[in-house]
Amino acid sequence: MIVFRIISLIFIFIGLIMIFITKILSQKNNNVPSKKNSGHDFCFLIPARYESKVIEGLLVSIKNQTVKVDMKDVYVIVESREDETVNICKKYGATVVLRKHLNLQRKGYALDEAVKFILNKNKHYDAYFIFDADNILDKNYIKNMIPVFNKGYDLASGYRNCKNGNESVIAACSALTFSLVNTVFNDKKNKETKNITFSGTGFYIRGDLIEEWGGYPFHSLTEDYELSSYATLNNLTTYYNIKSVFYDEQPLRFKDTINQRVRWIRGYFDVRKMYTKKIYKSLDKNDPNNGSKMDESVGIIPFIFMVVGLVVWFLSLVFFTSYNLFINDNVWKLHLLELIIFLLIVYVTMVVMTFVILMLEGKKLDLNLKSRMKVMIINPIFMISYVPCAIKALSSKEVKWTRVNHG
Repeated sequence: MIVFRIISLIFIFIGLIMIFITKILSQKNNNVPSKKNSGHDFCFLIPARYESKVIEGLLVSIKNQTVKVDMKDVYVIVESREDETVNICKKYGATVVLRKHLNLQRKGYALDEAVKFILNKNKHYDAYFIFDADNILDKNYIKNMIPVFNKGYDLASGYRNCKNGNESVIAACSALTFSLVNTVFNDKKNKETKNITFSGTGFYIRGDLIEEWGGYPFHSLTEDYELSSYATLNNLTTYYNIKSVFYDEQPLRFKDTINQRVRWIRGYFDVRKMYTKKIYKSLDKNDPNNGSKMDESVGIIPFIFMVVGLVVWFLSLVFFTSYNLFINDNVWKLHLLELIIFLLIVYVTMVVMTFVILMLEGKKLDLNLKSRMKVMIINPIFMISYVPCAIKALSSKEVKWTRVNHG
């Protein structure tokens, strides 16, 4: 028993040491724009495969922006002319892009086809905004993003709110995942002038970059994280703009979040295989973006060590409780008590973490009091379920993109 505890504590200690060392080494960073952007000719890219239930809400929110948008600059990407989404786009004057390579079923491929469609028409845009079909924009989204664009940032993301968090506690818990990424991590990275982590959509990319790429070259299971890694490696300037609010729809069913998170985890590790060595080799103390690269090269490895340590402790308690019960040794009662205390400590710790995130979000996150109370109880279980999701993601031969029904 003592051996397993020592192993567990070693893993947790390694994780904590890695966090501390990374924090010290990555403090120095000054990745800010060297010149301002000019021009406000923007376009919008929206992958919308059979999204007729939700696309109208997004189109209306774009049309109602306080900064006027020419709806012809809104490119909705579909896979069939028979898709009812096409008729809704015509109603609002949006441009429909019909995909040709349907064997490539990922968002990155759809965006790539749309970008090439635009570039083939020799059309120049100062920035490309990317949204999901189920998004809805606050009326001042573009207005509040323009000052950030003017400062010269290559890429910038808005504040991701939740439009259906009060319909399901699962949706609310899923929304808190993005609160963790943005409110806890990206906001801090902003203050340290480090590269942010893009999650989902709701961001822009400077048009000159798109033209330099000649398409959209990020095609992994998590093209958003792939973009983040590319930006860090190439010292692109990024910004998290809390003032530009957009609303995203989260899965209502736990099963859908399992499929979604398995894809995220597998995609995360696939991208790390592509970029970690390159980023590690590019580390240079004189690089103004060295802090971002240091953070990215380490990634979530410290947290993996800590989780493995906790899992080892948990499994050892389960094993020795079961073993002593089997041989009819009363010591199993002590192990069972310790197991219960262990689970309570983990659960209460995660309740406190959830409470802190909700406090940091304040009134910004669109969750009523009832939903917040439910999230306090359920989110720890939701977070713990990332462990089996990770096991499934890393043990499966292939993880495919699966569609989540919206609306």
